[in-house]
Amino acid sequence: MKQEKWFFTGRFKGYSIEGFQKDLLSGLIVGVIAIPLGMAFAIASGVKPEYGIYTTIIAGILIALCGGSKYQIGGPTGAFIPILFGIVITYGYENLLISGFLAGGILFLMGVLRLGALIRFIPKPVTIGFTSGIAVIIFTGQIANFLGLQHVKQHEFFHQNIIELFSRIQTLNLFSLLTAGICLLFILFTPKLFPKVPGPIIGLLISSIIAAIFYPGEVATIGSTYGDIPSTLPRFSWPQITFEKVIQLIGPAFVIAMLGAIESLLSSVVADGMTNSKHHSNRELVGQGIANMVTPLFGGIPATGAIARTATNIKNGAVSPISGIVHGIMVLLILLLFAPYASSIPLASMAPILMVVAWNMSEKHRFYYILKTRTADSLVLTITFFLTVFINLTVAVGVGLLLAIVLFTKNMSQLIVTAKALPDPKDKHKKIKANMVTDTHDCPQIYIYNVEGPLFFGAAQAFSQSIMNTTTDKPEVLLLRLSGVPFMDTTGEASLARMIKEFSKHGTVLISGVKPQPKKMLKKTGLYDVIGEEYFFEHTGEAIDFALKNVNKAKCLGCKHFAFSECTVLSGSKPVPGEKELSS
Repeated sequence: MKQEKWFFTGRFKGYSIEGFQKDLLSGLIVGVIAIPLGMAFAIASGVKPEYGIYTTIIAGILIALCGGSKYQIGGPTGAFIPILFGIVITYGYENLLISGFLAGGILFLMGVLRLGALIRFIPKPVTIGFTSGIAVIIFTGQIANFLGLQHVKQHEFFHQNIIELFSRIQTLNLFSLLTAGICLLFILFTPKLFPKVPGPIIGLLISSIIAAIFYPGEVATIGSTYGDIPSTLPRFSWPQITFEKVIQLIGPAFVIAMLGAIESLLSSVVADGMTNSKHHSNRELVGQGIANMVTPLFGGIPATGAIARTATNIKNGAVSPISGIVHGIMVLLILLLFAPYASSIPLASMAPILMVVAWNMSEKHRFYYILKTRTADSLVLTITFFLTVFINLTVAVGVGLLLAIVLFTKNMSQLIVTAKALPDPKDKHKKIKANMVTDTHDCPQIYIYNVEGPLFFGAAQAFSQSIMNTTTDKPEVLLLRLSGVPFMDTTGEASLARMIKEFSKHGTVLISGVKPQPKKMLKKTGLYDVIGEEYFFEHTGEAIDFALKNVNKAKCLGCKHFAFSECTVLSGSKPVPGEKELSS
């Protein structure tokens, strides 16, 4: 393990004053953008807005320092909202901190155990399904603030919250609707008119100023709803972790860890594509783990790599992790200097920011693309999506992965093909082909089978049955051509072992062309020695020669099948060179 892959050595090689200037500018810009997002994500997660700011500061700096991507911007993200909100409602804020701490530990261990590469094996229909479901939850969760509805109670399930919205629609506040509409217009049109100006900040500032000047006190603000944001540093507090709480919260913590790992590594991949660089996935998980273990000690919520903020960081010229550190320091300075002003921000101004975030993360184009294929992936996508929306993310990811595995296994099991074969007499190389076997052209004593596809638990039964059902005539030799079997698991080996045991009662089993992995499996289980090394052949031709020398010559006399070129001699139709022709 190379040191530079895990520590700071080499991360700032060739760094210059010019690079620092670029990092300073990009860090300042991303820091300004991160403030409203941090508060909005915290509010949507059911906690006070300052906790989102604390997370942005602490996690942002630690992820930049310890992570595996030079450009990663860490902090609270929209993907966490449903799971964090569910934990707050079910277990409370204190237990949310413990869940975050445990998730950090899981992420750290994943990195140390070098499991970063495993994340890419999660199927796209699952990730797109739950991401789109999260987007729906975030978007609908902001309708109440957008419309200024009063006395809206938050429920655990999606359908309950929709019913609650309709029951409170008569409390619609036109001032909130106006404020939210102004903010939304600036968010949508500022990037088109002024590409380098952050639309969410402009929309938030202008809508807040308009509300404060023209209709003060008419819309709910952060201060009136959650209290004033303190302009002080977060305090250190060790959570009360007990064994009972660990058992209770390990499930939610695992979901947070998996979601954080997926999003942070996805963000790193996006950064790689934009910069033609290469991140270190395991070090990224270690950095994410450290950040998520430290952040809860200061009241912060779980954090991960933020794709949009990371992309913004790169677009503004970032060249090293210094930009992520500057971004965290920038948020800290704004907290200390301008926190009282943030308390006056209307909730209606925050709502469209989150709605646009939800719209952008919905992956609607990919969702529709997979859906219209009408394949097994479409089913996985749909079920994961609806379970995310109507149940929770934990169930959705679990069921989605299980369903994807089952469907994948079913499809893979259909790939195993066993076909009876013989040499093609018209081919100068006498290639073994499946379409050579007919009722009048077959060898009663030597059965050859081409086996193609992975021999694993899903295909093992079909493999053994397809061969045993056709060997009822009890031939002398069974030759299995395994060159088309790339993989064999213990179930496949056990199926092969049963078949060999049954066939060995009356004949001999030969194997040709076995690949390294299946051969290694056979040696590990001892089946290789049971069969006998002398019965394994690299080439099928060698195995056929061996078989022909060991068949019952008496049964060959008079045979008219002529399955092999040697059969004309063995059957007595042509005399052996140097001998008299056999009588019929």
